[in-house]
Amino acid sequence: MKLAWILWLANLLPQPAADQLCLVTTVYLEARNQSDLGQRAVAEVALRRLDSGRWGDTMCEVVTAPKQFAPTLISPNFSLSNVQAWTRAARIALELQSEWKQPNWERNLVVPGADHFVVHEIASPDWAQGTPVATIGDHTFYKVRARY
Repeated sequence: MKLAWILWLANLLPQPAADQLCLVTTVYLEARNQSDLGQRAVAEVALRRLDSGRWGDTMCEVVTAPKQFAPTLISPNFSLSNVQAWTRAARIALELQSEWKQPNWERNLVVPGADHFVVHEIASPDWAQGTPVATIGDHTFYKVRARY
């Protein structure tokens, strides 16, 4: 299934199904080769960004904000063809999305406060400075201060 088709479908689906599809797609694209913990951390960053409201009011807006997550950084013709990886990403993303409905103090946070992540072998953004919140697999997670 092509990324463009998934994003098109997300535009047609009602909430919360659209946001679930966008979160699962992002976890798959960003971290399908990572551990469960690494995938959970990626989902946590996306959910934290949604909570902040700075990147959009829906998960689909958050993960399709320009140059923020893989859905806008890779070709729309990219094929999401690993069914096993998709199933695992869906399980992890949907579990965390359900847990995220709990108060902050009841969440089992993997990367507390992190709202950005980077794979240093791919990119070196200027915001990736200072002490990271965590490094899980090849992803390094940061809490980046807002620049208003």
